[in-house]
Amino acid sequence: MNFREICKADDEALAHIIRTNLKAHKLDIPGTVYFDSNLDHLSDFYLGDKTERFYFIALEDEEVVGGIGLARFEFFDDCAELQKLYLADSVKGSGIGYILISMIEDKARELGYKQMYLETHTNLATAIHVYEKSGYKEIEKPAGVVHATMDRFFIKKL
Repeated sequence: MNFREICKADDEALAHIIRTNLKAHKLDIPGTVYFDSNLDHLSDFYLGDKTERFYFIALEDEEVVGGIGLARFEFFDDCAELQKLYLADSVKGSGIGYILISMIEDKARELGYKQMYLETHTNLATAIHVYEKSGYKEIEKPAGVVHATMDRFFIKKL
C-alpha cells in the first residue's frame, strides 16, 4: 500500500469510489456529496489552498483504492474537518482507514490545527465504529452546519 497527495488524475477513480459507497448505504440522495458537481474535481479543491486543505490518496498496485481529506472548519477555533474518507470494497477491513485517519491527523497538526471535526450518517455504521475507535467523541450538531442529511457529528482534540 502506498499513499500520496491527490492529483488531477485521481479525480475520476475517487469520485467513483465515493459514489459507489454512498449508493451501497442508500445515501445516493440530495444533501450528500453524491450529487455535488465538485466531486468530479476534488483535486481542484484540495490543491487550491495547501495551507488549509489536504487530501491523501491510498494506492494498491498503482490503483486508487481510497482517500481522506481535511479542510478548515469555521465553526470551532483551530479546527479542521475530516472529509471524504472512502475506501474501495477490495481494501475494507484491512486497517487502511485507521492509517489514513492517523496520516490526516498528523497533517492537521502540521498545518496548526488543534482539533478535528467530522460528520457522517447513521447508515455508515462501520465508519462510525472506526471513528469512535480512533478517539472521536460524538457531539450535538454544531449551529450553522448546513448538511441536513448528515445526522452524526464527532470531534477529537489533536
